[in-house]
Amino acid sequence: MSFFGLNCVRKKEREVERKLRANDREYNLSFKYATNAIKTSKYNFFTFLPLNLFEQFQRIANAYFLFLLVLQVIPEISSLSWFTTVVPLVLVLSVTAAKDATDDINRHRSDNQVNNRRVQVLIDGKLNSEKWMDVQVGDIIKLENNQFVTADLLLLSSSEPLNLVYIETAELDGETNLKVRQALPVTGDLGDDVSKLADFNGEVLCEPPNNRLDRFTGTLTYAGQKYGLDNEKILLRGCTLRNTEWCFGLVLFGGPETKLMQNCGKSTFKRTSVDRLMNVLVLSIFGFLTFMCTILAIGNYCWELGEGSAFTVFLPRQNGNNAAFSSFLTFWSYVIILNTVVPISLYVSVEFIRLGNSFYIDWDRKMYHSRSDTPAEARTTTLNEELGQIKYVFSDKTGTLTQNIMTFNKCSINGKMYGDVFDYMGQRLEINEHTEMVDFSFNPLADPRFIFHDHALVEAVKLETTEVHAFFRLLSLCHTVMAEEKKEGELSYQAQSPDEGALVTAARNFGFVFRSRTPDSISIVEMGEQCTYKLLAILDFNNVRKRMSVIVRSPKGKLSLYCKGADTIIYERLHQSCAKLMDVTTEHLNEFAGEGLRTLALAYRDLDEDFFLQWQRRHHEASTALDDRDGKLEQLYEEIETDLLLLGATAIEDKLQDGVPQTIEQLSKADIKIWVLTGDKQETAENIGYSCNLLREEMNDVFIISGNSPDDVRQELRNARTSMKPSAAEDCVFLPEKTLGKTAKTVTDEPVNGEYGLIINGHSLAYALDSSMEWDFLRTACMCKAVICCRVTPLQKAQVVELVKTYKRAVTLAIGDGANDVSMIKVAHIGVGISGQEGMQAVLSSDYSFAQFRFLQRLLLVHGRWSYLRMCKFLRYFFYKNFTFTFVHFWYAFFCGFSAQTVYDEWFITLYNLVYTALPVLGMSLFDQDVNDAWSFQHPQLYVPGQLNLYFSKTAFFKCALHSCYSSLVLFFIPYAAVSQAARADGKDVADYQSFAVLTQTCLLFAVTIQLGLEMSYWTAVNTIFVVGSLVMYFAVTFTMYSNGLFLVLPSAFSFIGTARNSLSQPNVWLTVVLTSILCILPVVIYRFLSILLRPTINDKVMFKVRQAKSSPPPPPRRTRIRRTSSRRSGYAFSHTQGYGDLVTSGRFLRRPAPPGSSGFATTGRATTGFSPMGRSAGYSPTGRPQNVRAQEVVVTSLQMYRTISDAAL
Repeated sequence: MSFFGLNCVRKKEREVERKLRANDREYNLSFKYATNAIKTSKYNFFTFLPLNLFEQFQRIANAYFLFLLVLQVIPEISSLSWFTTVVPLVLVLSVTAAKDATDDINRHRSDNQVNNRRVQVLIDGKLNSEKWMDVQVGDIIKLENNQFVTADLLLLSSSEPLNLVYIETAELDGETNLKVRQALPVTGDLGDDVSKLADFNGEVLCEPPNNRLDRFTGTLTYAGQKYGLDNEKILLRGCTLRNTEWCFGLVLFGGPETKLMQNCGKSTFKRTSVDRLMNVLVLSIFGFLTFMCTILAIGNYCWELGEGSAFTVFLPRQNGNNAAFSSFLTFWSYVIILNTVVPISLYVSVEFIRLGNSFYIDWDRKMYHSRSDTPAEARTTTLNEELGQIKYVFSDKTGTLTQNIMTFNKCSINGKMYGDVFDYMGQRLEINEHTEMVDFSFNPLADPRFIFHDHALVEAVKLETTEVHAFFRLLSLCHTVMAEEKKEGELSYQAQSPDEGALVTAARNFGFVFRSRTPDSISIVEMGEQCTYKLLAILDFNNVRKRMSVIVRSPKGKLSLYCKGADTIIYERLHQSCAKLMDVTTEHLNEFAGEGLRTLALAYRDLDEDFFLQWQRRHHEASTALDDRDGKLEQLYEEIETDLLLLGATAIEDKLQDGVPQTIEQLSKADIKIWVLTGDKQETAENIGYSCNLLREEMNDVFIISGNSPDDVRQELRNARTSMKPSAAEDCVFLPEKTLGKTAKTVTDEPVNGEYGLIINGHSLAYALDSSMEWDFLRTACMCKAVICCRVTPLQKAQVVELVKTYKRAVTLAIGDGANDVSMIKVAHIGVGISGQEGMQAVLSSDYSFAQFRFLQRLLLVHGRWSYLRMCKFLRYFFYKNFTFTFVHFWYAFFCGFSAQTVYDEWFITLYNLVYTALPVLGMSLFDQDVNDAWSFQHPQLYVPGQLNLYFSKTAFFKCALHSCYSSLVLFFIPYAAVSQAARADGKDVADYQSFAVLTQTCLLFAVTIQLGLEMSYWTAVNTIFVVGSLVMYFAVTFTMYSNGLFLVLPSAFSFIGTARNSLSQPNVWLTVVLTSILCILPVVIYRFLSILLRPTINDKVMFKVRQAKSSPPPPPRRTRIRRTSSRRSGYAFSHTQGYGDLVTSGRFLRRPAPPGSSGFATTGRATTGFSPMGRSAGYSPTGRPQNVRAQEVVVTSLQMYRTISDAAL
């Protein structure tokens, strides 16, 4: 019965393996595979009302008020009108239903937008345009360039040589560099011949639907032959086809069975910790209400047996009702009268407060990103106060912390550093959008997006400095980048790693333009001259070598080896004559690393012809050896990569988003732990961790967990834990599995000496998340200041978040920007989407969204903290005023014969929460703040009390109840004593019921209003109007309702005729009001005075500073940029992938040849005399997206310029 949105059918049996046949829908339909339609919405037109009401009545309070409504329609026990409950109940249900309907309509629109996309499907021998939702397993579809992949496909053929396709997988793993997939030769021969494709009847036997993005196993049977299938032949839904004119694919999995959707996780209904606490407290209140009603019922029974029997002469019992039945009715009557301990207006007010605080987020101009015209958006209104309690932040890296842009920032060539710019006094200048840029007009092939500011480097190029030319020649030759030139002079690069693309782009702009390549040659343009180098060998990168080399022959016949890699590796292979240059370059590398730049050392060697021929012969033998091929090749590589001559070093910035390091620093000061969960390689993520201050050189140690077996991972985790806390080895490390179930205890924070970081890769994490080891992993990770998980799948991200949610009493937040982050965003207590370059999938699944990671600190430290503070103040005060209001009824029962008579006028009971006290408490809950936003940033420690639930907890609730009990005693017995024996000035008695009611309710209103004034920290004109206006409203309504005119219109409803006029004109009444107000607030004032004096909180201390500063904003904190001396510099080598050298030389990676044409170099350009301010470059984006030209706002630092070799020497 999927039509009704209910799962009433038998659950589908678990699929063991998948069988399908191409172009045979009838055969494939017999297996009942899922279609390609997706559904993320919860309701449809018919199921919305019943399902939504069912969900809403799962909230205990709503069910309770429905029960009260039923009681109030029974005349025998109801002393209040039914409309006092039904109106607010319908209002609450309607507001919530409207919000849920809006959210689900947005989900329907999103689903329809995706399901109605068009794709060409091969049906009955023709290509027809079909909706995505109509595509079925076994269909053959045609994709074109820049199209999204419709479903999980087996690649059949493509327009590219050797049936290659290029895909961007950013939606799956966050990586923007292009991946290569290749079809089987047997299917590649089908080409784009529709008749051949229509006749294709291959059968696929493969794994069932699963969430493993990095693995696929299956076989294709065609024409009597069986062919193996792996991940390299599969196109996954969520990928985008790039730089490929067309391709054909066979649908293997559709819709919810695709790997993307398998990783998305389920949408869950999120409640805040305050909501969960409220449910517990409401149950406790119900229990206490039952206890009070039972006491009063027993009191009624005793009174009926004693005093009540004397009244039967005047009030005979109806139908022979006895005392027991009377007490039974009294019990339910008091349930109705005392129900104000949990008024439904509480939930109406909570929804209004959350809505108002959500608008503050939407309207915050300081969270608006002008460049992308993106404001912050609160996509849900039910989680605001949870933002003030976050303990763990789980962040994606690519697109969230970084901009997906690599920039060639600085370099060191022959001992001279380029990239910084100085004024005429030799002082380093800060780069901004006004800094003069280098003019590359002399080079028509230059990338117009590339920006550099240091004119000295381009001058050195124009002066044909030998070392500078050799430096850029190496960058243009030593790489695996592919060039595409669709039009004359319009080059685009497809790089396997973004930083490699940035290096080649830099060489291109400085006059060494990589233009095309074949399996055995590389064509470049050197300062306007076309040159073709013969490519003799590529000594490819791997994780052990951490370097890459090429051996080329120049047009003049010169043999050279060019090498680039990690500086520590290159230095071991340098000729001894480079010792002095190495020292100078090391200083530059240290400075680069101190700025968080990814560094790389460059070296070369001229080769002897005879030596190379001999080496080439042995290289051929080793490459064809059957035994220990890798070992023999490595030995040959070591042999030729020696006695290198150092050229210099490069510094690339993996460009962080604006303000990321400062944001992480602020969140750390607020005791928020940040875990980075990324699909990137370990070393790339590690570099970003250092550059954004998540990892710091000052840390005692950074543990790397990379075991390849469960035992290795467990041992590495234990070793790390022992290093941090030696006594931890004595503790029980592994808990029995039965304790890891629902009854498992939470992992408490263990204090450690120092600060530590933890880095764990994907395959090790898979072992660590096993039920037998997850406790070890979580315990170790929680002892660390920062955790980075690399090469994780989207589902693993969700599992890590779920693990922390399960075993830590902490609120979690997940933030990301791509579809690969959706699962963890859904699992976390709070999900935040970055509306960045990776599409809107994360935003659509999130609770809050904005454009930049730096806005997270304002969302948490300002909006989150204020929302939590306001909500807690609201709840404390609301319970106080209602408990006080209700307990007076309880004391009055002992003086009215337990007759369920109300102590107040019925109109006052109706208007107390709706009119007299509604606006003041809403004003406090919407406008109150202990300190302003500037002080909140100045003192991030203000955030900590929210994490510890110090503002509202069971203890705070109990204190509130005790305070209410005391106040109710004062409010009942002081007026009672004041009027019981009193008389008016004319001698008339004032001790009647109506006068006492007016006096008591006046005292109550003044007492709770003064208490509200004590609670408020921030008075505004609106708050003042609400507070004063409510008191004025009370007197206006009271005098009006107790007037002669309304009594004459409706005597039964307005029976208190003249009471207000008579009572409130007596001086002793006002003296009583003053006395009760003083007695009610006196304990509060004394308690607060002693608390601030003896045990001040962080809030008290900061508010004292604010008063000292006379509420002026604090000075902005002075940030000192820490210079790190680091030995871990090379980020490039780590982000490269092994095997691309073989792909290049095999010719399988090559694109169409570039069109012939001249280099087009101009011989002259704009004169660049002297140098103008400082140097940074624009970024390289592998997907060709427009770059952010504006320089990042950075903190001014003062670094001494280091020059070992003078300009004249170069």
